Amino acid sequence: MKSTPIEVNHTTKQGQAALWSKIVNKYVLEIILLVIILSMTFASPGFLTTDNLLNILRNMALQGCIAFGMTMVIIAGEIDLSIGSTVALTGVIVGLVSGWLSEAGWMGIDQAALVGIVVAFFAAGLLGLFNGWILTKYKLPSFIITLAMLNVIYGLAAVVSKGFPVTTLPSWYSVIGSGKIWSIPIPAIILLLVFAVVFVIMNHTKFGREVYAVGGNPESARLSGIHVTRVKIICMVAVQLCAALSGILVSSQVMSGSFNFGKGWEMLVIAAVIIGGTSLMGGIGKVWGTFIGLIFLGVLINAMVLLNINEYVQYIVRGLLILIAVLITAIQFQKKRAR
Repeated sequence: MKSTPIEVNHTTKQGQAALWSKIVNKYVLEIILLVIILSMTFASPGFLTTDNLLNILRNMALQGCIAFGMTMVIIAGEIDLSIGSTVALTGVIVGLVSGWLSEAGWMGIDQAALVGIVVAFFAAGLLGLFNGWILTKYKLPSFIITLAMLNVIYGLAAVVSKGFPVTTLPSWYSVIGSGKIWSIPIPAIILLLVFAVVFVIMNHTKFGREVYAVGGNPESARLSGIHVTRVKIICMVAVQLCAALSGILVSSQVMSGSFNFGKGWEMLVIAAVIIGGTSLMGGIGKVWGTFIGLIFLGVLINAMVLLNINEYVQYIVRGLLILIAVLITAIQFQKKRAR
C-alpha cells in the first residue's frame, strides 16, 4: 500500500519538528546566550566592544579556574564548598611567606614571593588531600566535610593574618592578575589554559573516563578495577589547586592577601558548573558545558551591571538560573532513564 503525498508530508513535518526539538533541548543554553548577546548589542552600545568582552573574560577567570576543577569533582559524585576560603588563605600565605623570608634576610622579596606561591599551592594540595582522605576513609558526605572546612580554612586565614590585609608583595606580582600579553589579560589566558588542560584530561585520558565511571556508579567502577578512592582524592586535590591559582590571581590584582577574599565564590562556581549541564548526581557533565556556563554567567552579570539593575535583583536572577538549570538537568536525566 502506497503512502499518499499528504501522509508523507505529515511524516516529514513530524520528523523536522522532532529534529528541531532535539536541537533546542541540546543547545538551549547557547540559544539563550545568543539572545542575550544580541539584545545587549542593541540595548547598550558599549557591550559588544573589545574592551568589554576582554573585561568579561578577565572577570570570569577568577571563578572560572575553580569551576573546571569543580566540574571534575561533581562529575565524580562529590562537591567542595571550601574553595572560597582556600582562595583567601592562598593570598594570605603568599604575602606572609614573602614578608617572613625577605625580612629575615634569607632572600630578596622577589624570590620570596615565588617561594610563597609554591607554599600556597602545597598548602592547597594538602587541604584537598585531607578532604579526600576524610571523604573516602570515613564515608562522610563531601557536602558536610567541605562545609566544615570552609569555616576552618576561613578562620585559619583570619588568624594567621591577624585580621589585616597582608601587603608584603613585590611589584612584579601584580603582573599575574593585571598584566596583558598582546592586549589579552593574563588571567584570561590562564583561564583558557586551565580549560584546555581539564578538557584534555576529561575527554582524552583514562583518568577522565574513570571519573565519569566513579560518578555514575562507584560500585560498578570498583568491580571494573577502578581505584575509586584514588580517583576521588585526586579530584578533591585538583579543585583545591585550582582555588589556589584563583587566590593568587585575585591577590595579585589588589596586591594584598586578605581572609575576606573568595567569600561566596563557591555558589557562583557551582552555578556555572550546573548551568553548563553537569548533574549534581554525578557521572554526567562536560568541561565544554562549564565553559559555556561561565560565559553565560559572565555575560549576564556584565549585562545587568551595564543596565544598572539593582544588586539585590541580580542575586534573585542568579538564584533562579541555578534552580532552572537544576530542573532542566533533572528532567533530561529522567528522560534518559525512561528510554
